Amino acid sequence: MYTHHPAQTHPDGVPFSRSTSSHDYQHVPRPVTAMSKQYAPGDYTAPHSHVRAQLLYATEGVMRVSTEHGVWILPPRRALLIPVGVVHEVHILSELSMRTVYIDAQVAAPYGSDCKVLEVSRLLRELILALLAEPIEYALAGRGDWLAHLILSELTAADTVPIAIPWPRDRRLVAVCSAIMNAPGSRRSIEDWAQDAGASARTLIRLFPKETGLHYRQWLQQVHLAEAFCRLDRGEGVAAIAYALGYASPSAFSAMFRRILGRTPQHYLSEWRAAD
Repeated sequence: MYTHHPAQTHPDGVPFSRSTSSHDYQHVPRPVTAMSKQYAPGDYTAPHSHVRAQLLYATEGVMRVSTEHGVWILPPRRALLIPVGVVHEVHILSELSMRTVYIDAQVAAPYGSDCKVLEVSRLLRELILALLAEPIEYALAGRGDWLAHLILSELTAADTVPIAIPWPRDRRLVAVCSAIMNAPGSRRSIEDWAQDAGASARTLIRLFPKETGLHYRQWLQQVHLAEAFCRLDRGEGVAAIAYALGYASPSAFSAMFRRILGRTPQHYLSEWRAAD
């Protein structure tokens, strides 16, 4: 039995005394539970999995989540829905306030077996924060239970964001992809990367679709989109982002962005400012 103890709270209303161990949330007899935890830049969570699905989300800060199949970079307006049993690791890239949700396996089954990035609406954010102010084992048919069902409803309606960075297994390609992830704005060519990896450019070009399902340019664009969203969330302008990522002009960057996502970066900036 989990008991809520009133205590001093964070500015968003989350009690400081609430458990920060994910293990304490896996077998609670409730369909949805929520955990709050603070992380410092450079913190790392080793590969692990849960018996519940997890909505990995932070109200502040940026994290990089990795599985054997892909990598996702998550700013505050994005959350990663991780299915039951998927092994993942988390790198904290900046001061981070995690507000994560664990969902019962049966309840989460309709969400599918693949990780996916979701837009976190203002309503979903507030629902998660409100649930964190309730006891871990909240009363059934009470406020916590209503909040949990509203969270599930919002997750079902949430927009998915087609940004995922498929991850290879070939050691040469892993070395190249890791280097690109560490320097997403690099102007280096595939020939330059190939020389560092001890492979020919032709070999790398062949390996990208075989290992990741994407051609080199497509894979690189996914990295650029992930980095762009982090920069947009920090309030950087479109022109600054375009040049930081190696595009010849803001219009070239915006065209790539719109071709893949269907909306311009300016659209997202305007939408986010209106929501703040």
